[in-house]
Amino acid sequence: MSWMDRFRRSSGTKMRGPAKDATRTGSTRVRAADSVDLEHLQSWVAERRGVEGFVEPRTAVSDVTLLLVAHDGEWTRRRVPSVNWAHDFCNRGQIPSYDAAVVGIPQRMRDYNRRKKQQGL
Repeated sequence: MSWMDRFRRSSGTKMRGPAKDATRTGSTRVRAADSVDLEHLQSWVAERRGVEGFVEPRTAVSDVTLLLVAHDGEWTRRRVPSVNWAHDFCNRGQIPSYDAAVVGIPQRMRDYNRRKKQQGL
């Protein structure tokens, strides 16, 4: 094999799975949504008012997530099974839902985080 062969693309390139020793290599696996996440979302919505949902798309490091933001900026984020599931969850609870990749996150959430940081929490 010549040294130029290393730079050529071939149709036979094989992708490797995550390393067996993830702590050594820094390799991670994305955890799927489970019933604990879904129960948390339901109880969080029931205890707060003025909640809006922001559906965050899958990324290289996390699965689809649902960001819930209350009227005062308090928030929670949990993994969900799919984008459609997140919008259906919000529709069932009569919660407005948005695609976070399109509209971003609300300013009241950033203000809430700033207030908590200033309080030392």
